[in-house]
Amino acid sequence: MLAIPSKRFTHTLVNFLTRPEIDALLAAPDQRAWSGRRDHAFLLVAAQTGLRLSEMTGLKREDLVLGAGAHVRVIGKGRKERCTPITKSTRAVLKSWLREPQRGDGDVLFPSARGGRLSVHGVQYLINKHREAASRMCPSLNTKRITVHCLRHTVAMDLLQSGVPRSVIALWLGHESVETTQIYLEATLAMKEQALAKMSPLRGKAGRFCPTDQLLAFLNSL
Repeated sequence: MLAIPSKRFTHTLVNFLTRPEIDALLAAPDQRAWSGRRDHAFLLVAAQTGLRLSEMTGLKREDLVLGAGAHVRVIGKGRKERCTPITKSTRAVLKSWLREPQRGDGDVLFPSARGGRLSVHGVQYLINKHREAASRMCPSLNTKRITVHCLRHTVAMDLLQSGVPRSVIALWLGHESVETTQIYLEATLAMKEQALAKMSPLRGKAGRFCPTDQLLAFLNSL
């Protein structure tokens, strides 16, 4: 049985967002409401750290380090602990979020309205809601399905296009192997266009078909 080759299937390109699409998505939540401020902080952390869905919903307040070397600490696949740095703007948003009135036992960083851990369906509901609102400002979002994993791909593509080595991206995302990041190399058209620009252009020449007299005579006889 082990010798039977696996079935071949179509490998689709990874789905990721452009910077204008990310900006529109982050601007969509209504931050006048508690849920809007939570959703904004949730989307910002997901779009900046590339954490998995289970890692995002499992984040606790104690997992945040907001002093020098600000980062979030998670236990990923294989029970492996890793730390992901956060930017100054993300740290400022999280500091503001931590000052919000706590719900539930106050342990979960991004709780539901009842104070518990967000469910998979709850996360997808809030993403879909804000994608629909953001699509009015950025119509290209209408054709994209956004998930936490899509935001994870977006982080990887952003790092790759910024020139970050694949080995660092693998560590950032918690990949078991550097080869896993190969899918991002295949997905970015911009990097392929940069590679094309460095190549010497082939001296192609536009031609024009000239029919022979025999062909013209045959066509005229039809």
